[in-house]
Amino acid sequence: MRLRGNLFLLMAAFFWGTTFVAQMTGMDNLGPFTYAASRYLLGFCSLLLIWYLYRGSRQAAREAGTYETGWKAGVGAGCIMFVATSFQQVAMLYTTAGKTAFITCLYIILVPMASSLLGHRIRPENWIGAVLALTGLYFLSIQGELSLGFGDSLVLVSAFFWTAHILFIGRFASRVDVMELSAAQVGICTLFSSFAAMALEQIQWEAIWSAGFAIFYGGVMSAGVAFTLQIIGQKYAEPSHAAIIMSFEAIFGALASWLVLGEVMSGMEIFGCVLMAVGMIATQMKGLFRNA
Repeated sequence: MRLRGNLFLLMAAFFWGTTFVAQMTGMDNLGPFTYAASRYLLGFCSLLLIWYLYRGSRQAAREAGTYETGWKAGVGAGCIMFVATSFQQVAMLYTTAGKTAFITCLYIILVPMASSLLGHRIRPENWIGAVLALTGLYFLSIQGELSLGFGDSLVLVSAFFWTAHILFIGRFASRVDVMELSAAQVGICTLFSSFAAMALEQIQWEAIWSAGFAIFYGGVMSAGVAFTLQIIGQKYAEPSHAAIIMSFEAIFGALASWLVLGEVMSGMEIFGCVLMAVGMIATQMKGLFRNA
């Protein structure tokens, strides 16, 4: 089950990383909140469809006495996620893609720090893996440029909220209905993003239509599929361990930029990817020796 959870988290990281390209192209003619509202609405609709299709298993859980609704927890998760994604999306107007990826993934360190403050014991291999992964992110994303501008400050704020989101999901993932939790959080993001778009931006339907694929990918694959995979994966993984695996979105983002946008990875970037892989393996060392 632990391996399955890790694979789900890695798949989520893949969709988030490849969605980074969609976010960049989707905002060519759209404001950040209009793009966010469009993608989340699509994701919410897809999640409601899946929720309906799995009504049989939900009824069976009710009869077995194991069902607990995820709607209420999903509202809390959605509020946190809306703040995190909003700061990150707006920040992309003012800073580079590489620095956005690096600062966002500071949750690699922030999650174990917050977990330890909440009384959870963090194993040494998790700290080692976090440091290695963070170092790898530096070589992958920053490449020697470490200054904090306005956009970077916005991303830094989002990193703290992503940390809170990971910890929040870690608390409820194994206790409530997964699809209800996922649908509720995406629904809240849809609602708040729509309000922000109507208040702050000029909505142009032609621009939304022209960004259709970027909205579809960011909505269905990232908002719908990836966040659901995160919730399922965190049923079986500690928050600090999950944070390291999910940080692989930076690697997948770099690869997607290379394949789709023609960006070339340097030797330092490849070295950063290797360090991140070593960091993830380090978190598994205790389990590997236990099973040897």
